[in-house]
Amino acid sequence: MFGHLHIENSGLYDLVINILTIAKKTTGVICLNIILQSGDFVRKSLELHLFFGRIMKEHSIFLEAGFVGKDAAFAQQADVFKCHFTEVLRETTILANGVVGVETLKSGEFVTDKTLRAEQTTQELSGIAIDSVITTEENILAPSIGRSPSHLEAKVSILNQKVIDLTTALVQFKTTILEGMLKGRLFTFNFPLLIIHIRREAIFYIQHLERLQRREAIDFVQEAIEEEKFWNRQMAEHAEFISHLLDPTESDLIFKANNFAGQFDRLEHIAQGGGQGVVTLSQLTGETIAATRALRDFKAAGTEGLLTCKIKSIIIPLLADHVLREANHYLRILNRSKQDLHI
Repeated sequence: MFGHLHIENSGLYDLVINILTIAKKTTGVICLNIILQSGDFVRKSLELHLFFGRIMKEHSIFLEAGFVGKDAAFAQQADVFKCHFTEVLRETTILANGVVGVETLKSGEFVTDKTLRAEQTTQELSGIAIDSVITTEENILAPSIGRSPSHLEAKVSILNQKVIDLTTALVQFKTTILEGMLKGRLFTFNFPLLIIHIRREAIFYIQHLERLQRREAIDFVQEAIEEEKFWNRQMAEHAEFISHLLDPTESDLIFKANNFAGQFDRLEHIAQGGGQGVVTLSQLTGETIAATRALRDFKAAGTEGLLTCKIKSIIIPLLADHVLREANHYLRILNRSKQDLHI
């Protein structure tokens, strides 16, 4: 059993991972915990905000677009959240230049080659103002050049707490909407499950930030399991939403979406400890990577089809790019887990 490790240098980090892997093969026992250092705290926090801050901003846009005229107050509140998260994203983009990893920047989880067009089209269709300048700025972010960004620790810690408070308020807003829908007091064009889905993501964001604020040691095995449980469920629901928002005449796409939903339902069940037989983390991660890559490609093609008006649906273009970025995010996490755990 190994204790907590303080590792700042990436080369030393890789060496320790190799040593621990050999130890696991020899003894069969390992506790792979790495203490979070200030540089990693800054980088992980900013990468989290670049991804989830944009996700929360877009949740607010989807909520705003779904309300009917009589619920203008709800739409206005959603717009306020959109503006707040736009500011979070703007502040994060300034802090993140030269800090975040090149692998993360290239993953397509912050912006894709379709994000700007999706924002512009969604603004035209909905009338909701979307600040696309931030998207352009994120596209030219410089990656880290290896220096520790520990000098930003205090600023990032303050930002984290501000975002925790803001996202907690957004969770409550989503809860209010859901309760109103389920009790027949509120109508929105968003499915109740979609509200549950985006509320779950907001809570997940908060949990990650609180863990970072406590500087908790990273348990790579436990983190890999938790991420797969969470994102397999989200991927399954993405496929379900796509299936139900496509025009009924898009039968081939609906069939494919339903197949993806079933595949990720099964993967989630396995990750939760269900299913027949023994499935190792290595096997589960390998199968999940293949499934997520296929779903990512399906989403990418679908987003392009929507932007070029070749697919009939009631899917707003930014929602399509949104779920594409989430698949890219999950793929990076899966590949990183495979690398960290040597599986």
